[in-house]
Amino acid sequence: MILRPKIATFAQSTNNITMDVLGDAVLDYQKGDYTEDIITSSSLDAEDVMPLPYLFRDFSAMPTLEQEALKLCKGKVLDIGCGAGSHSLYLQNKRFEVTALDSSKGAIEVCKLRGLENAIQSDIYDSKDQKYDTLLLLMNGVGIVGKLNRLDQFFKHLKTLLNPGGQILLDSSDIIYMFEEDQDGGRWIPAGTAYYGEVTFTMSYKNQKSKPFSWLYLDANTLKNAANASHLNCEIVSVGEHFDYLARLTL
Repeated sequence: MILRPKIATFAQSTNNITMDVLGDAVLDYQKGDYTEDIITSSSLDAEDVMPLPYLFRDFSAMPTLEQEALKLCKGKVLDIGCGAGSHSLYLQNKRFEVTALDSSKGAIEVCKLRGLENAIQSDIYDSKDQKYDTLLLLMNGVGIVGKLNRLDQFFKHLKTLLNPGGQILLDSSDIIYMFEEDQDGGRWIPAGTAYYGEVTFTMSYKNQKSKPFSWLYLDANTLKNAANASHLNCEIVSVGEHFDYLARLTL
């Protein structure tokens, strides 16, 4: 499994990114000017390629965990870090009342060009006036938190956006497999690491390169503990083939 952050929410994961790398890339693709892909590099892995067509995939091309999450959506939906809007488009076509949210100006322009009726350029922490039945965070969507010690604040805010009986659907990955294993089956975690799922990324497209920013991968037990500490129930709905899983959080 190649380590990739959720491209769809790069733009809102940190205040250090001063250019809309994601937005420019998906806007080029939408307008038929597709000449290259997004390049990512991380503190744990070499450079990797994120093909732009993947961000425009339909339901049949989505991983099983994403398909399951979309099938579990109910009521009024907020797609947090919507990127090019593929998940929101599927839900809109199924007649859900869905809002696509991303802080990338270019990504929201693409969403509107693709026919999304309700697409908003905003940071998730600026969302305060609406309530939803489903909050959707796919493609390692919880990664936007960046650091484990910010998770409590993040969950506290998400709870203010939920209607009674509402749910948070998110997927993430346990990246412990990326660390060297010793003879006893343990893993070598670098000294001074607060939590091994905190990764630093940069993203490049054409002449643009973002500043380094933090991305969070959560193992299921750490997610459960953090959810419980925030007075949220956490159910692991499904486990994928590559150390990934889908979780459902409820009040």
